[in-house]
Amino acid sequence: MDKSNKKYTYEEFLKIIEALRGENGCPWDKVQTHESLKPCMTEEAAELLASIRIYEQTGNPENMIEELGDVLLQVVMHAQIASEEGLFTMEDVVDEVSRKMVRRHPHVFGTGNADTPEEVLTNWEEIKKDEKKDKDWVESPLREIPQELPALTRAAKVLKKADKYYGYGSTYERDVESLQASVEALKACKPEAYSKELEKIIADMLIQLSDIARMGKISHEQALTDRIEDLIDQYEKRRFD
Repeated sequence: MDKSNKKYTYEEFLKIIEALRGENGCPWDKVQTHESLKPCMTEEAAELLASIRIYEQTGNPENMIEELGDVLLQVVMHAQIASEEGLFTMEDVVDEVSRKMVRRHPHVFGTGNADTPEEVLTNWEEIKKDEKKDKDWVESPLREIPQELPALTRAAKVLKKADKYYGYGSTYERDVESLQASVEALKACKPEAYSKELEKIIADMLIQLSDIARMGKISHEQALTDRIEDLIDQYEKRRFD
């Protein structure tokens, strides 16, 4: 462990990652690929979110510093691998995100206007839509939403875009009616045995609930997380009562 008072720079950090991947580097780091690192990024992103919660609870930012560093490590590792493959460098990544921030904030760096957060988001989406034109990796507005997102989050995003681009036209009343129909269908199923029918009914209910949450501007992921915490508290309280 480095216990010196030395403050490493960003450039030195890039060199450290390059050394880890180098000929005399770490056996584990040297064999990693973009694909093998995917679970690491998922885990580190979750741990960063946890560190924000810890900061809100304790006021201590120490864990957030560590977890932000771990996310940065993943970014730099991917850039280093890409550099070795002759694809792009970390400098390209920094340049691209900088250009994007300038392009998508014309009210700051140009002559555009946006006086409210809502106007900023509207402009952002319009500029993003224009940028995505003719990109070969964008199949359609709905296919653009990553499969790798948590399913409930993806469902809400798909439904929102379906409203915007295809006139999906869902309403609260229609979703509630569909949910009631799903509940009736669920009653007819036998829960003790797996079936495709039961799976479909549950999936439909989750989509309907996602749409209702979207309309109510409720983060269903956060709502479920909070209720799980409540459930844990209830059981823990019973255990020690």
